Amino acid sequence: MPTYQYECTTCSHEFEEVQSFSDDSLTKCPECTGEIRKIYSGVGVVFKGSGFYKTDSVKKKTTSETTTPAPVAPAPKAD
Repeated sequence: MPTYQYECTTCSHEFEEVQSFSDDSLTKCPECTGEIRKIYSGVGVVFKGSGFYKTDSVKKKTTSETTTPAPVAPAPKAD
């Protein structure tokens, strides 16, 4: 269940509340019963594994595509 941050617009009291996604947002400050607002902030997300970066979907070149083969010298003629 997510934790939401709230701040009272009257007394500036800040608090957190653990609520289900289906619960209604809180509307009253527990300190002064004033109006409160939900505080939104950035979410810390860590992407692990492949498939999250632009370079993960780029076709990878094989070694034969990236290097040109060395010219083959002709075999010496036998006398």
